[in-house]
Amino acid sequence: MDKWLWHARVVKARTSAAELVESGHVRVNGVRETSPGHAIKVGDVLTIALDRTVRVLKVIAFNERRGDAASARVLYEELGEGKRN
Repeated sequence: MDKWLWHARVVKARTSAAELVESGHVRVNGVRETSPGHAIKVGDVLTIALDRTVRVLKVIAFNERRGDAASARVLYEELGEGKRN
């Protein structure tokens, strides 16, 4: 999961992705996940608490390596975004 978050450019570094997951800020299909190595699949919905916002992303693809912003954007569908309380 941390690798996908990094490839999708949700975070700037893979270590940041791992820390985000380990600290409980990521849910997979509504269930909190704390293992950075947790396998995700196409169709999974990730709810990610970032700073003061929440992003809801549906996984639609994977990449072998991290690319530019345009190639990262094809990895997911943005389902929602809002402010945290």
